[in-house]
Amino acid sequence: MSGHSKWNNIQKTKGAADAKRSQAFTKIAREIIVAVKTGGSGDPKNNSKLAAIIAKAKAVNMPKDNIKRTIDRALAAGNTDNYEDVVYEGYGPSGVAVIVEALTDNRNRTAPNVRHLFDKFNGNLGATGCVSWSFDRKGVIVLNNDDEDLDEETVMMDALEAGADDLEVDGGVFVVYTGTDNLSDVTEALEAAGYTFDSAQIEMVPQNYVKLTEEKDIRNMERLIELLEEDEDVQNVWHNWEQD
Repeated sequence: MSGHSKWNNIQKTKGAADAKRSQAFTKIAREIIVAVKTGGSGDPKNNSKLAAIIAKAKAVNMPKDNIKRTIDRALAAGNTDNYEDVVYEGYGPSGVAVIVEALTDNRNRTAPNVRHLFDKFNGNLGATGCVSWSFDRKGVIVLNNDDEDLDEETVMMDALEAGADDLEVDGGVFVVYTGTDNLSDVTEALEAAGYTFDSAQIEMVPQNYVKLTEEKDIRNMERLIELLEEDEDVQNVWHNWEQD
């Protein structure tokens, strides 16, 4: 089994979420609300998008009570939360492909903010589809191996039995790939088998990577990612920068 995870990319995103857990919970809550409203159900068994987001919430230790309250809020009569999915695509320094996924109640606020950051850090916002063709949308589960006690063969067998499509071992880190529709099922099966997760979510996985060599480009790319992730409307930032 093989694939491309580039754990450094995932680790960087995870570190930002750990440092700003409250902000992470707020963004996931927004995703839950949208999933409930668009899926027409607060039951993850009948709403695959909601199930995937709940798996993501659990992976960052969002309390079950918070998840339930958010679902109830979305289902409540008179709820006026009205967010829409918006995806921006462009290029960072030296042609690094960047995808920004946002949930916003005001495109006229979000779009200028995202464009400003691309311009500020030597990138440029492009047209829809300009880079997404070079990414694959997959379920990605990163298994916690802090104790370094996971056996590759055992993990592979358990992942396959759980319904995973692929497994990659990257520097001692185990990354499980699934279809977008069965991320929740695979996560639950692996959780029942005793595994814990560093992350579990739908990701845009690059088909190839770009390595930056100029210090200025590296600094600009780091700041672009950091400030995009800090924007309250931005849910995810995907890119094909191969970080050391």
